[in-house]
Amino acid sequence: MKTLGIILAGGNSKRMKELTSKRAIAAMPIAGSFRAIDFALSNMSSSQIGTVAVIAQYSSRSLNEHLNSSKWWDFGRKQGGLYLFNPTITPDNKEWYRGTADAIAQNLDFLYERHEPYVVIASGDGIYKLDYNEVIAYHNAHDADITVVCKDVPEGTDVSRFGVVSTDSEGRITTWEEKPVQSALTTINCGVYIIRRRLLISLMEQCLEMEWTDFVRDVLVRQKNVRKIMAYRMDGFWTNITTVDAYYNANMSFLDPEIRHHFFSEYPVVQTKVDDYAPVKYNAGAQAVNSLLCNGVIMNGMVENSILSQKVYVGNHSQVKNCIVLGDAYISDNVNLEYCIVESHTKIEEGTVLKGTPDNIKIIRN
Repeated sequence: MKTLGIILAGGNSKRMKELTSKRAIAAMPIAGSFRAIDFALSNMSSSQIGTVAVIAQYSSRSLNEHLNSSKWWDFGRKQGGLYLFNPTITPDNKEWYRGTADAIAQNLDFLYERHEPYVVIASGDGIYKLDYNEVIAYHNAHDADITVVCKDVPEGTDVSRFGVVSTDSEGRITTWEEKPVQSALTTINCGVYIIRRRLLISLMEQCLEMEWTDFVRDVLVRQKNVRKIMAYRMDGFWTNITTVDAYYNANMSFLDPEIRHHFFSEYPVVQTKVDDYAPVKYNAGAQAVNSLLCNGVIMNGMVENSILSQKVYVGNHSQVKNCIVLGDAYISDNVNLEYCIVESHTKIEEGTVLKGTPDNIKIIRN
């Protein structure tokens, strides 16, 4: 079934603190050499979706550079391909994107010009693998107007950063609580939606008329009792990275060999832009235990339960434990780091000792 993809990648979150001061959440590094948006892009590609629009806004330079060639996700083609939409000030429009619905509505011309019957809308901050064709099949089998990909979480999970829903016996969403302080509901919205293109156009035209801006609050919640909105429950690994703790835990998940195999060895694999750096260099005395080290890393000290992105330098007698170190960081000699996230291009001076805790991850940046 011919399908159009839209990835909402323009967001920022104050709960990510300094980590998103210079990049969008969708551009955050994951598992060392990947970016968060790679997961949605790879899902689109492996689901044979040939035309994908990425809607960016906040601090989009890093994201734009990552997407400067569409070939890595197999979108380099004569028809369709990868489109990047940033806010455009025109004589008819003086506004930046004011929310997820407004971001789509301001690009209605793109939807008017396409011919695909279905649209998959996905967030750029989700870490998961999913065949969107299976969701479309479910959507059609239940004669749905909109289908929302959801996941059941254990009772007691903090759902305050999610939308949570309840469904009837058929799977139709009957209750929707958006980012509740507390809730007894345990089915969360994963930020992936299936909708017919013509219906999406109609709803976005209504958003423009009514000046509605948010896709969940102003579209899905309002349409809950008007349209048939179904919940597709996905299995397997899923998380998103809208807080520092969520980002840290999502990365640490990739130290599990089964999760690495699922994403990077089990077909279809997650794709990313490839940089040509030298392999990891281990100098005398270097040691790495249960860690992910990317190309360009130079090791002199000891790294344990950590993830090091490209071109990280670890000095002599330095210890890095339970940390995420982003690209081009320089860790001098005799440094001791624990439960830290080191921002890219940060230089840590010799003899520095910085220790966070599992409940208080330290962010280090110059």
